[in-house]
Amino acid sequence: MREEGDGLDLLVGRLPEEDWARATPAAGWSIAHQIAHLHWTDRAALLSLTDAAGFGVMVEEALKAPDSFVDEGAEEGAALPPAALLARWRTGRAALGEALAEASPATRFPWYGPPMKAASMAGARLMETWAHGQDVADALGVRRAPTARLRHVARIGVRARDYAYAVRGLPAPAGEFRVELAAPDGAGVWAYGPPDAPQRVTGPAVDFCLLVTQRAHRADLALTATGADADRWLDIAQAFAGPAGPGRAPRAAR
Repeated sequence: MREEGDGLDLLVGRLPEEDWARATPAAGWSIAHQIAHLHWTDRAALLSLTDAAGFGVMVEEALKAPDSFVDEGAEEGAALPPAALLARWRTGRAALGEALAEASPATRFPWYGPPMKAASMAGARLMETWAHGQDVADALGVRRAPTARLRHVARIGVRARDYAYAVRGLPAPAGEFRVELAAPDGAGVWAYGPPDAPQRVTGPAVDFCLLVTQRAHRADLALTATGADADRWLDIAQAFAGPAGPGRAPRAAR
């Protein structure tokens, strides 16, 4: 999680102030919005770990505006001077890293989705940092080299399969899928699910991660689905808690 945050910090840490206003692929969000959202969510995670009552108040506020509270949090942070926002994000993610390292590994902490243990929360923060970092990289025209840290993103995407159906009010398929993903460094395959499962998804791990974080449309990715249910999953997959996102349009449409 720290390494993922540090990697994104390298992209934004020395940006000229005017570049923080650059539009990213997320409609209405600048680079400043992306960092502000990460800071907001890091702060929520820190509250969950250290002040359950305070986190409960944050959730109550979110429930008052379930369709807009994420954008409102990003907007508030994006209004700060870039240097101030950068400093707050750095301080917040350092504090979160310390709190996660000190947290009881057996305790489940409240979240907007199901309660999570510290290790799962760290993985979720890594996932979101990577996803929003992709938006920043796209805005800057930078290609990031995928790393083995993507294993955590892929695992969340696989485990969140049934959630993607539930959040859309759809019944989840009865059986598990087999998911086989080519590691980004060429060192083998990351495999999930029964080897003999009739329905499966295969392809590059980075493409799967872009899909489940909804940073790319499946039409632009080298993923293959075998079976009708697996094929449907690739249309709705999401690794993040909360309402189903609109996803990204195919590159040709853009």
